[in-house]
Amino acid sequence: MADVAALAGVSSQTVSRVVNARSNVDSDTRDRVLAAMDEIGYRPNSAARALKSGRFSTIGVIMFTLSSFGNMRTLDAVAMAAAQAGYSITLIPVTRPTQGAVTGAVTRLAEQAVDGIVIIMEAHMLDRIDVTVPTGLPVVIVDSDAGSRYTVVDTDQTEGARLATQHLLDLGHRTVWHIAGPESSFSAGRRTASWRNTLKAAGAPVPPVLEGDWSAQSGYVHGVTLAADPLVTAIFASNDQMALGVMRAMHEAGRALPADVSVVGFDDMRESGEFWPPLTTVHQDFAQVGRLCMEKLLRQIDSPGASVPGTTIVPTHLVVRGSTAPRLRNVGDFRDMP
Repeated sequence: MADVAALAGVSSQTVSRVVNARSNVDSDTRDRVLAAMDEIGYRPNSAARALKSGRFSTIGVIMFTLSSFGNMRTLDAVAMAAAQAGYSITLIPVTRPTQGAVTGAVTRLAEQAVDGIVIIMEAHMLDRIDVTVPTGLPVVIVDSDAGSRYTVVDTDQTEGARLATQHLLDLGHRTVWHIAGPESSFSAGRRTASWRNTLKAAGAPVPPVLEGDWSAQSGYVHGVTLAADPLVTAIFASNDQMALGVMRAMHEAGRALPADVSVVGFDDMRESGEFWPPLTTVHQDFAQVGRLCMEKLLRQIDSPGASVPGTTIVPTHLVVRGSTAPRLRNVGDFRDMP
């Protein structure tokens, strides 16, 4: 820094102001300092700056399963929001959702000097086990039930599933079959519960739940079974990928969409509008989830102890496309559902 100051003809304090992006330096002086830094090859020592300020400009992210579309979109949103706030992220995937794995990941992040942690954990876990987080380390939870201990940000899974199910009932379908996500998934559980409650509230029969694993293949396997039953006219899949598998199964069985069967998904993938027919689905605002995560995490970082834990729900909405239509054929009106 002294060499930069000598070359630019300024004080070391002025160089420090430029390095720390302070506003009390005129533009000509700033340009001379930046040119001197470039000529000498000077780079600020981020470790030294962190020790001095107590800030590391890094957010740790712990995430279970990188294969889920929703998780990846949430991670992307958090990373973009962090970058806009001047933070980088350190990602630690957790391959097995156990107490030891999550607590170990938290400990590793704390040792790597992060300012806060975002936990993206769709599995039923944080509501069932005691995850140890170092005292004073800000934490925001996404897509799980952390009770009253932490700040939680999530999309409105319950309302989204209700909108999907009610849409199909409003089209005249006697009932709606459901292909759920894995039993271990917190989001899948809420969507399934909302689907069931919506059918019950409407006085509609409640078919047995078919459990998938979020993949198009699992949707296809269940779709083959449902396609063989001509009384199945409406299906709500818990994500768009499983809905895609269902649509393929219906096509192969010669059942037209949406004339014979209406299908609704969940997520609103970018490709959902390019399916044939374009998929009716529930939109989740992952960008807003990422922004809120960083907003709430930075509030905890900037004002330790001032933030009160609580849950923030981001609204979902139904995007109606060509995969759903009024029921045209009077089938299933007199058969008792399981």
